[in-house]
Amino acid sequence: MSDPSLHPTASAAPAVPAVPTRQPRPAPAGIDPRGPRVGAALTAVLLVVVLLLPAVPALVLLTVVAALFAVGAARGAQGSVQGLVFRQLVRPRLAPPTELEDPRPPRFAQLVGLVITGLGVVLAVAGVGVAVPVAAAFALVAAFLNAVFGLCLGCELYLLGLRLRARAS
Repeated sequence: MSDPSLHPTASAAPAVPAVPTRQPRPAPAGIDPRGPRVGAALTAVLLVVVLLLPAVPALVLLTVVAALFAVGAARGAQGSVQGLVFRQLVRPRLAPPTELEDPRPPRFAQLVGLVITGLGVVLAVAGVGVAVPVAAAFALVAAFLNAVFGLCLGCELYLLGLRLRARAS
C-alpha cells in the first residue's frame, strides 16, 4: 500500500499562509521608580541654574540638558546620566524597591523633555532670546512635579496616548 500522506484527498483544504497578527510586546523589565524621581531632581537643579545664568551660558547649559534628555530618550531613564548617578550613588543606600515600574512611560517623558528643551535651544539659536528661559521654566515645572510629588507629566501623556489608541481600535 502507498502512504496516504503522499496522496491528497479531495477534502483536503489548500494551504493558506497565516495572516500575521499584531502581538503586543511584553513589558520590559521593571525599573526602580525612585530612579526617575532622583533624575528629575538633578534635572530640576540644572534647570534652575539655567534660569539664573546670563543668556549665552544659559543656552549652553540648556543644550547640555537637552543632550541629557536625548540620552534618556534613546536609552531609557535608567540608561541616562541621571540614572547612572542614581544607581551608583543613591540606590546602594536605599532598601530594595517594594515594586517596579514599567520603563516605557519614563522613557517617553525623557522624549518630551528633549522636545521642550531642544525647541528652546533651536529657537534661541534662531534669535528668539526668550526661548531659553521659557523652555527651561516649562521643563523645570515638569521636573519639579516629578521629583517632589512623583507626578510625571510625560508619563501621564504616555498613558493618555495608550488610552486614546485603545479607544480608537
